[in-house]
Amino acid sequence: MAFTPKVVVPVPLPASTRWFICRENEVLLKKDAVGVEQLPSGPSFDAVEPQMVGELDGVPCVSVRFPDQEPTPDGFEFIGLRALWARLDEQLFAIAGRANQLAHFASTHRFCGRCGAAMKPDGVERAFRCGACGLVNYPRIAPAIITLVRKGDTALLANSGRFPIPFFSTLAGFSEVGESLEETLVREVFEETGVHAGNVRYFGSQPWPFPNSLMIAFTAQWERGDIVVDGKEIKEARFFRADELPRIPPKLSIARRLIDAWVREVTGQDAPGP
Repeated sequence: MAFTPKVVVPVPLPASTRWFICRENEVLLKKDAVGVEQLPSGPSFDAVEPQMVGELDGVPCVSVRFPDQEPTPDGFEFIGLRALWARLDEQLFAIAGRANQLAHFASTHRFCGRCGAAMKPDGVERAFRCGACGLVNYPRIAPAIITLVRKGDTALLANSGRFPIPFFSTLAGFSEVGESLEETLVREVFEETGVHAGNVRYFGSQPWPFPNSLMIAFTAQWERGDIVVDGKEIKEARFFRADELPRIPPKLSIARRLIDAWVREVTGQDAPGP
């Protein structure tokens, strides 16, 4: 299936329209359906500020924010984005992530931050415009680095303690005003583990719709320093060998891609686990 991003919502919307109905990092799906048929479809929906995501094989995909306090429609269920990865194929999951970011954008830009008047979709650009003072807001994207720090044949992984099932992952953190991504990486690694990292190399990137991050992945090398964690932001951190890995993130995330690439380099195969 071919996806083309678009901005303008067609009028009228065709009966084939696929609706990505979002609520706090959740997407509404039909129960007991499979593939694209899980998505609500139809010519209209009682929606708050529909936004065009794009077209999938020529069929409009529209994002809407589910009305607050409304009950879930019969025959449907809200599925969290992480669980959605197992329910939709990679392309539909990516579209759902875009839709969730747009729904979050709509919910946080209902009023102008400068004059307080109502904001409306621009109609041409992917933006909301104030009809009173003309302020234009574009969807917020929060850049964050994520990095695998290597020391010889080992790699630095950490457990934040934030998830119900504990696992060790790569280090990550948001960029601050005036920082380069490389400076963010060095600062975050030191703040979280006490380790000084260098030889930073770009690896890849991934949109991370929880709700609006862009993860920019790097590899780096340990330069000096012993591991020291505060027990709050990071519960535990260690250098692991590729053949002694703890529980690691699922393949959904670029963190896992970083780990898999390192393990393949060292052992010739992917890390075990889903």
